[in-house]
Amino acid sequence: MSTPAPAVKGDSFYVAAEKIYPREVDGRFDRLRRAAVLALLGLYYGLPWISWNGRQSVLFDLPARKFHIFALTLWPQDFIYLSWLLIIAALSLFFFTAVGGRLWCGYACPQTVWTEAFVWMERLTEGRRGARISLDRGPWTAQKILRKSAKQTLWFAFALWTGFTFVGYFTPMRALAAQTLALGLGPWEWFWMLFYGFATYGNAGYLREQVCKYMCPYARFQSAMFDKDTLIITYDAARGEPRGSRRREAPRGTGGLGDCIDCTWCVQVCPTGIDIRKGLQIECIACAACIDACDSVMDRIGYPRGLVRYTTQHALDHGTTHVVRPRILVYGAILGILAIGFAVALALRTPLGLDVVRDRNSLFRILDDGAAAQIEQELD
Repeated sequence: MSTPAPAVKGDSFYVAAEKIYPREVDGRFDRLRRAAVLALLGLYYGLPWISWNGRQSVLFDLPARKFHIFALTLWPQDFIYLSWLLIIAALSLFFFTAVGGRLWCGYACPQTVWTEAFVWMERLTEGRRGARISLDRGPWTAQKILRKSAKQTLWFAFALWTGFTFVGYFTPMRALAAQTLALGLGPWEWFWMLFYGFATYGNAGYLREQVCKYMCPYARFQSAMFDKDTLIITYDAARGEPRGSRRREAPRGTGGLGDCIDCTWCVQVCPTGIDIRKGLQIECIACAACIDACDSVMDRIGYPRGLVRYTTQHALDHGTTHVVRPRILVYGAILGILAIGFAVALALRTPLGLDVVRDRNSLFRILDDGAAAQIEQELD
C-alpha cells in the first residue's frame, strides 16, 4: 500500500474557478433556446408598460394591498390562491422533469435566460470564442480597454434596466420612470433597483455556471424525479467508442474506430464546461448545445446524426422506452385536478370589500320607555 505524498508547503486545497468560454453553435435546439430567451425577456420587460382597463396590466400594489394581473385583482384574503398556484408550479416542475429532464434549466430558468443575454453582449463587444480567449490572456492595450469598457457599459446598463423593471412591478411604471428621470425616487425604490440590478450583473455576468453548480439546489434533488424512461441528453458510447481522429473522406469504422472523432466540440459549446461523453452529470443543464454541435460535425463527415441526443436509459439499453408510466400518470392526474380546481375557484370567487371604522361614542341609547334616542355628542 503506497503512502500518499506529503503536502507541499504553500499548496492550496482550493483551485480558482476557470472562466468558461462557450463556443458559438447553431442548430435547432440553439434556435429554440434563443426564441425562449427573447419571449421571456420580452414578457419581463414589456408587461409593466401594457395598460389594461386604465391601469397597469401587472401591478403588485402593496400599499393598497391589491395584486392586479390583467383582469384579475387579488386581495389579502386571496392568499390561498397564491399558495395554490405555487403548489401547481412545483408539481409542474416534477411532471416535466420526470418526462423531459431539466427542461426548466435549459430554456426557462432566469439564470439561463439572463446569462444568454450577457454572453450575447460579451460576444458583441469582445468577439467570438477564440478572440475572447486571446483578449483575456493578452496584455492590457488600448483596444482591450475599449472592448472591456464597452462590455461593462452594456452589462451595467442592462442590469440597471432589469432592476428598474423589477421595481416597476410594485410601483406604477410610468410614474416610476418620471421619478427616476427627476431623481426623485424614495430609498426603497433605489435599494431594490440597485440590489436586483447588482444581483443580475453578478450572477449573469460573472458567476454564470457556478450558480448552477454550487448555489442551485435543483441539481441535487433532480435525481429523485428521474427514472430510466426520463429523457436525458446522453452520448451513445456503443456507437461512438473507441473514439479517434480520422480523415474526412475515411469510411465509417476505419481502423476499428467508432463514430466519435474526438473533436471536443461538445465540450467547447457546453456553458457549464462538462464532457457529456462521461455520462449524465449534475452540472448538465440540458441546454442541448452539445447535440447541435455533434450533429453539425456528423453532417460534415457524412455520418448519421444522433451520436449525442435526447434519449432514455431504457432506449439505450433495450431500444424501447415507456412515456406513459405510473409516475407520469400520478403527476399528471394531480396536476390536472389542481389546475381545474384553481380555474373554477377563480371563476366563482366573489370579491368582498369591507371598511370597519371604530367610533369612541355610543350612537344611541335606550330610554326608560324602551324607545331609542340618538346621542349627539361632539367628539373631543
